[in-house]
Formats: sequence, C-alpha cells, structure tokens
Amino acid sequence: MSPSPHSWDLTPREAIAVQQQLRGLVRLEPLRQEINTIAGADISFNKFSEVVYAGIVVLSLPDLRIIESVGIRSTSKFPYVSGLLSFREAPSLLEAWEKLQTKPDVLMLDGQGIAHPRRLGIASHIGVLLDWPTIGCAKSILVGRHGELAPEAGSRSPLIDRGEQVGVALRTKKNVSPVYVSPGHLIDLDSAVDLVLRTVTRYRQPEPTRQAHLLVNQIRVADNDERGNET
Repeated sequence: MSPSPHSWDLTPREAIAVQQQLRGLVRLEPLRQEINTIAGADISFNKFSEVVYAGIVVLSLPDLRIIESVGIRSTSKFPYVSGLLSFREAPSLLEAWEKLQTKPDVLMLDGQGIAHPRRLGIASHIGVLLDWPTIGCAKSILVGRHGELAPEAGSRSPLIDRGEQVGVALRTKKNVSPVYVSPGHLIDLDSAVDLVLRTVTRYRQPEPTRQAHLLVNQIRVADNDERGNET
C-alpha cells in the first residue's frame, strides 16, 4: 500500500527530511508479472520560469507501439536544488499520471532511482508514492563512479557510491555515451537493465523516455509559440 501523500509546500530542509523518511519504504525486488506495457516520463522547463511541461507516454511491449500519451502544463515553485529535483518535478508528473487511462506495468523516468545521495531519486520517490514499479534511466551521473565500459552495445559497469552498488552505467548503442540505470521501486537492478535494453531502438535513450522527451518539448514549443502570438 502506498503512503499518504506528503505536502509539496516544503523548504529544502523539510524536503530532505521527507526523503529520509520515504527511503525506508523503497522495495527492490524482482518483477512479479509479465511486462506488456511500459511508460516513459519526462519534464521540460522554460529557463528562469516556474512553468513545467510534464509528459507520460505508454508503449506496448515488445513492439513499442504508442498506446497513450498525456502532457500537461503546470507550475512549480520549488527551487532548483541538486538532490531535490523530485520536489520540483514530481507533482506535475503525478498530475499527468492521474490523467492516464492506461496505467503501464512499469514506469521509466528520465532521472535517478536509488542512485541518489539519500537513495530517493525521482523514480524511487514517485514509485513509493504510487506503489508502482519504476526505473530511473538518467543521461548523467548524480552520485557514484564506474569503471571503463567496452564499446559494444549492452556493455555495463557497476555504479558504486560509498561502497554500495546503486545502479549501472549501460551502453545502449555501440560507441555512444552510456545511460545510468538504477531501480526505483518494486523492481530490481537486473530487471531494470533488461527493460531498458528491450526498449532501445536506434537511439541512446530507450524509447519510453525518448518519446516522453519529444512530447514535453513539443508541448513547450507550442505553448511558447501560442503565448508569443498573444503578445
């Protein structure tokens, strides 16, 4: 059962306390069911603006056909603070989630799972609040170090932070920079890596988060064009 939603009207110090509380609720375990649908979630911002564009795209497996997409325009007053991005981004993604008619078997987020200073990146945070299997698949490292990767697609190296493996650096395409995969909630690392590889096509990013990224940028550009035409 998911915990009661906490307030989002928090100071950074209060937000850290919430992370410390919720981290104990994260459960990493093998997936219990066959995965037929997977969604990607992403956020886009205008620079120096409180406006948030959040999007979730649901795809079928194994053919990666888009089943449903939801995008919203919202606002966030929480400041940009490293390690606390979920407090800036999660409320809008949760709003988009509520609008989804097709809830996916797994939700993949463009961000961190447990590969986070307090082991509660946005994938873990949202996973705990929804009580839903989630994966973090980020384009950059927040914490940890890893060894060299072979140039071939599928090469991986453990991402280690303070003596603990929190994820992997995973090369999704030959000779491209790796992505950083970490389990969020109700999934283990092996299952998370397997799903990322199953959803890679011609691009570095797996298709769920790539499609979510395209969606939120389309919404942002269209909104800016519309508002520009109004002025």
